Amino acid sequence: MRARIKYHIVYLHRNEYPVSVMCKLFGVSRSGYYDFVRRLDRPEADAGLAQLIREQQKHCRQTYGYRRMWMWLGKQGIHHNPKTVLRVMKKYDLLAEIRRPRKWVNMGQQVHRYENLLNRDFHADRPNSKWVTDISYIHTGQGVLYLSMIRDLYDNSIVAYKTAESQTINLVLDTIRLAVKQEKKQAAGRL
Repeated sequence: MRARIKYHIVYLHRNEYPVSVMCKLFGVSRSGYYDFVRRLDRPEADAGLAQLIREQQKHCRQTYGYRRMWMWLGKQGIHHNPKTVLRVMKKYDLLAEIRRPRKWVNMGQQVHRYENLLNRDFHADRPNSKWVTDISYIHTGQGVLYLSMIRDLYDNSIVAYKTAESQTINLVLDTIRLAVKQEKKQAAGRL
């Protein structure tokens, strides 16, 4: 347990037990305790710097690490040691969120290439003559959600869509099955 926490416990119970007995019990010095008490009323020396860093982190969406923050502070005319900036950012939990490499970067490598049937002709004369599909990545608090959808080029309506937590071939196949099933229902309704 840190000495500061021990001093805080002694401070909370100072009216119930003698300070010297509690300091001896926790293995801390009385002079250190009284120094802690004297510093309680003072504002923290790092509070102003922490507030500046907090505002800049909001502005840059928590992307600046301590080196970049140190450079930004230098441009503002506020000169501190980089290690001081790191210490303050750690103390006030202002460190940047670490961006991990995306898992789907290498997914663009295709095993099999299919013929381009549309050849950039995205105009359809009648419904259900041309469908296009795509997969979108939706970032959520729990991770990435994959959205597979099929769109009719005739009126740009969504024919079918499915979501999943992983990008698999079944996600696309299920979307196609759903689109075909819905098209069969609509065709039966028209007869």
